[in-house]
Amino acid sequence: MSLLTAKRLEKHYGHHVVLENLNFEVDEGEFVTLVGASGCGKTTFIKMLLGTENASKGELALDGCPIPNEPGPDRGVVFQKYSVFPHLTVLGNVMMAEELEASPLLGKSFGRARRRAIENARARIDEVGLSHALNKYPHELSGGMQQRLAIAQALMMRPRILLLDEPFGALDPGIRQDMHALITKLWAEQKLTIFMITHDLKEAFELGTRLWVFDKTRHDPQAPEAYGATITYDLPISRERPATALTEALTRGGVKTHIEETLL
Repeated sequence: MSLLTAKRLEKHYGHHVVLENLNFEVDEGEFVTLVGASGCGKTTFIKMLLGTENASKGELALDGCPIPNEPGPDRGVVFQKYSVFPHLTVLGNVMMAEELEASPLLGKSFGRARRRAIENARARIDEVGLSHALNKYPHELSGGMQQRLAIAQALMMRPRILLLDEPFGALDPGIRQDMHALITKLWAEQKLTIFMITHDLKEAFELGTRLWVFDKTRHDPQAPEAYGATITYDLPISRERPATALTEALTRGGVKTHIEETLL
């Protein structure tokens, strides 16, 4: 059985159709990169996987069961805007997920539970290369370090699925390459299934095992909100030869023009 499946999945906001006719199967361990024009529904789709947005029509299932209409420990998320608590240290930020699960009202654990949360948080912090910054606050960290912190937060509960919404878009090229290496390492070591939105086609091919292009296939000039985006291309990527996969995709009939227009 596939890890995630969708059948005729749609998302509407009133009369505004954002996504329509999404059909796919994703196996455990895949790394799916998503590209498409701004506003075409990619972030909405990520939120549907997370559980903060509900499907309007169709089916979206995890292990054959409908995805819950709320976030859960099996799905972690990292956005481009750092979702960290400014008043907490690196350690405090990463501990928060486990403390909230143990004590939703107080958001704080005690005794053995707290010692376990500290131990687990230290392990996640070490995995993202921030062990030297345990007691620093977010404002004391560089942009790349803050994004490492956000990734550690997302991985604290050992999710099966990691959702990344343009996580590296605001980083300098050198730091971005470091983050590519980190996310690839975590994906392989933790056997994650990853969905990542990016506007960088080269990044999409370098990191992913599968590329989805989101775009509208139907248009009505008199009613621009009547139709939504769908997955117009679903391209496999060779991890051993990502550059070759990119070249082949861009030279394949119609794909180059379509992807370039979609990313404008």
